Amino acid sequence: MDNRLLERDAVQIGSGFAPGKALRGNPVIAVLVPCYNEALTIGKVVSDYREALPGAQVYVYDNNSSDDTAELARKAGAVVYNEAWQGKGSVVRRMFADIDADIYVMIDGDDTYDAKSAPRLVAELVDRKLDMVNGARETQQQKAYRPGHRFGNWFLTGAVRWSFGDKFKDMLSGYRVMSRRFVKSFPALSDGFEIETELTVHALRLRMPTAEIGTPYFERPPGSTSKLNTFRDGFRIMRVITRMVRDEKPLEFFGGVAAILMLVAIALVIPIALTYAETGLVPRFPTLILAVGLTVVSVLSFAIGLILDTLSRVRSEQRRLAYLSCRDRATPAEER
Repeated sequence: MDNRLLERDAVQIGSGFAPGKALRGNPVIAVLVPCYNEALTIGKVVSDYREALPGAQVYVYDNNSSDDTAELARKAGAVVYNEAWQGKGSVVRRMFADIDADIYVMIDGDDTYDAKSAPRLVAELVDRKLDMVNGARETQQQKAYRPGHRFGNWFLTGAVRWSFGDKFKDMLSGYRVMSRRFVKSFPALSDGFEIETELTVHALRLRMPTAEIGTPYFERPPGSTSKLNTFRDGFRIMRVITRMVRDEKPLEFFGGVAAILMLVAIALVIPIALTYAETGLVPRFPTLILAVGLTVVSVLSFAIGLILDTLSRVRSEQRRLAYLSCRDRATPAEER
């Protein structure tokens, strides 16, 4: 896709920023909307964000919808593209690669997020020179945020906070405002709803300047159904968190495995050692062999953790350099 076309389409926010070239004070803003069968709501979503962020271009990426999502989004004024690979993660990967802007506002197309909060989130990002502002969902509507989703979000967010840092209370929010260097340094490896977890961990691992602001969260309109499966997607997200802990903190991960194996081996050996001290005999050779085997595996696990920790540090340094190499879009005057 021609990036020059995308640059031409991306325009500046009106309210709160003076129109003009893409300077740090006049950022080019793109609103990104991944969509799958959201014909009932997409027109209103596009109109609301065009009104909330006057002049900002809204990009809708249709993910093989079987309804009129793409056509309705186009009629509402959005630039519409199609992503053939199924899954929100695949759409986000494509959007981040295609769209060239200074600030990215990413929201879902189901009309559950508050468009009026967008200028406040953008202003927070610009004024404090942040790389990501997370729109934490706040609602009193029980149907908008089901108990199963609340518990799953609390549990999964807690797992990430315990493993990577206590910065976010709503890790799975789909409402985010991000800087250019955040977007262009993000690898986007997930295919589905795990992408929010990746976004959060990416910010935490690179210790980016971030913030979280509460935003209203609304119930889906009648006739609109959620694409999220509480248990299936919850397990997938937990699997991603486990993989990230393994990849990003291998010493802690494999060290923990080593500690568990060593404790089991010690528990098996203690009765054998006591019997040997009393009688001078070792009556349970299979148990002793198992304990020795567990000890060997424990030592190997710890050694693997040490080796992978060195490689993980190298990867972290490379990601940090990639992040630092991403700058704001330069104006023609700056390029000269």
